[in-house]
Amino acid sequence: MEDRFALLIDADNVSAKYIQPILDELSKYGNVTYKRIYGDWTRTNNASWKEELLQNSITPIQQFSYTHGKNATDSAMIIDAMDMLYTSELEGFCLVSSDSDFTRLASRLRESGKTVIGMGEDKTPSPFRKACDIFTELELLLEDSTMEKDEREEKGAVHHVHGKEQKKRTAVSKEQIEEAVVKIITENQNDDRETGLGEVGSRLVKLYPDFDVRRYGYSLLSKFLETLPKLKLIQEGTKVSVTLYEDKSRKEMLEEYILQQIKSGGRYGIALSSLGNRIRMKFGDFKVRDYGFSQFKQYIQSFPEVEIVDDGERSRAVLKKEV
Repeated sequence: MEDRFALLIDADNVSAKYIQPILDELSKYGNVTYKRIYGDWTRTNNASWKEELLQNSITPIQQFSYTHGKNATDSAMIIDAMDMLYTSELEGFCLVSSDSDFTRLASRLRESGKTVIGMGEDKTPSPFRKACDIFTELELLLEDSTMEKDEREEKGAVHHVHGKEQKKRTAVSKEQIEEAVVKIITENQNDDRETGLGEVGSRLVKLYPDFDVRRYGYSLLSKFLETLPKLKLIQEGTKVSVTLYEDKSRKEMLEEYILQQIKSGGRYGIALSSLGNRIRMKFGDFKVRDYGFSQFKQYIQSFPEVEIVDDGERSRAVLKKEV
């Protein structure tokens, strides 16, 4: 049976354009049994919500602003959440707001054993983010829902470069993420346990509630982790585990990564330009001169198991056994 969630939206602090991405994201966690949105519907700036409420069966809760400067919407949303906590069989709540006023509500719901998913814009204050079990930025959801899958994969490298700068103000650095995963793996190794990809994902969210691979330009956690130099992913059937590049020099790590990328291309191999881009993404300070070569092509040709194939338009690296 799916977990049951209550969706509570602060219309005063969230735009109607986010509603479909919100519902799509929340469907990953369970069944939404309550859908309520709070605001003063006599105000013209809430007019954009009205059509969305009908299409998505969301119940509007009217709250007049009785006193200037006081937010009646916050109070009504908090009261309803506490009523649901005590009278409904819910596993979790999704609080949608860019306002820090719901920080204490999120903490209180978690104290009662409920899962709290927060959603808000990039401007959402840190206290509310950290009070939630999971926090997701609405801009990331909107971008993710409007970009076709193929287009997203094609632009992944661009988003990795430019998106990192755009989100630099709030995103946890890749170095911090890498060190956190190294610590997780080391702890498990001390207990003679493997580290699964799912465990890494869930523990990163516990450490950083607003952690989201889409911030870094990736749609999958596995693709993101593969770009971190200290980490290695091993797949056996449907099982994916994460481990460390142990007792290996940087040169050995680089060579192993290059052969892995060429092998993943199958019979076609991989274009040298694409291979070079991937190496620079994973090993940021890579310079071919550091390995005794003046050209990248010469360096790849130095691998005994690799052959360079020129098809007129581009040069490709192919494993000899695949040729």
